[in-house]
Amino acid sequence: MRLGVLDVGSNTVHLLVVDAHPGARPLPAYSHKAELRLAELLDVRGAIGGTGVDRLVSTVADAMRVAEDKGVEDVLAFATSAIREAANGEEVLDRVERGTGVRLTVLSGADEARLTFLAVRRWFGWSAGRLLVLDIGGGSLEVAFGMDEYPDAAVSLPLGAGRLTGSWLPGDPPATADVRALRKHARAEIARAVPEFARLGRPDHAVGTSKTFRQLARIGGAARSADGLYVQRTLRREVLEEWVPRLAAMSAARRSALPGVSEGRARQLLAGALVAEGAMDLFDVDELEICPWALREGVILRKLDVMVGEVASAARDRAAGPGPAASSVAPEDLPASSVARRPA
Repeated sequence: MRLGVLDVGSNTVHLLVVDAHPGARPLPAYSHKAELRLAELLDVRGAIGGTGVDRLVSTVADAMRVAEDKGVEDVLAFATSAIREAANGEEVLDRVERGTGVRLTVLSGADEARLTFLAVRRWFGWSAGRLLVLDIGGGSLEVAFGMDEYPDAAVSLPLGAGRLTGSWLPGDPPATADVRALRKHARAEIARAVPEFARLGRPDHAVGTSKTFRQLARIGGAARSADGLYVQRTLRREVLEEWVPRLAAMSAARRSALPGVSEGRARQLLAGALVAEGAMDLFDVDELEICPWALREGVILRKLDVMVGEVASAARDRAAGPGPAASSVAPEDLPASSVARRPA
């Protein structure tokens, strides 16, 4: 079947269309995205302003039209930290639903970490052993660790590149004192989470995922995205440590000229690099391998798992004959399994 995932993130609204069926990897068919940078549109109350909400409604409506045009059967629509933490988050959800017919499911930070971990586990397989997964988004940093498909520990920290840029780095290029203050803040936040993971032992494989890590790996010498998904890409801590002061001295325009850095994300790259450097240092990671799958793929994979469970349950019911119906599979950790459809 053709599925769509509509991800309303802190930086972008991204519709990913995939051809998928249980037992096979999802094959990307189409990608449609618009940069809104909701994490940078919060007012002094922490609310998303009227203009930002109007843009969000229009963007979601456009994405649903694209999904229909591409023959998508179901759209899994969800939102992450920007709406989750906005003071007027419920109002925003209601406005989107009235304007588009789409009710966004708001993922918790732990949901984000778990679903991203699932995607990484499926990408690397069981041979990767104990995985440590780091994911820097626009609004938050997710960290997860474990041996199985569900992590043994998963946390979300308010250390997204967009959020921190808007709050801590107003200058272009930023003032040295502001960079130092953000570095201290980020490391203090990460350090509070480290003991929960340290008790679980060292990872066999450390992974970074999502846009910030891909860009940092690219400027550090990793292969281009055009070289394909299956080329190994890594980010070494010693390389990142060399790049942080260089990024701090650059304007956003100069950063956007670096390989793999988009104009829309250039301003946020320094904050993302400071968080990445702090996380790699405090978790004692010398090298991260970059995974091309992340949260959106995790949502799709869990949806397919639910479908397998429903088919198996129906088969058991038929085999058992008349009698009480078996309960369907509905993992409590998958709020994103709700399906949004464009109104008729």
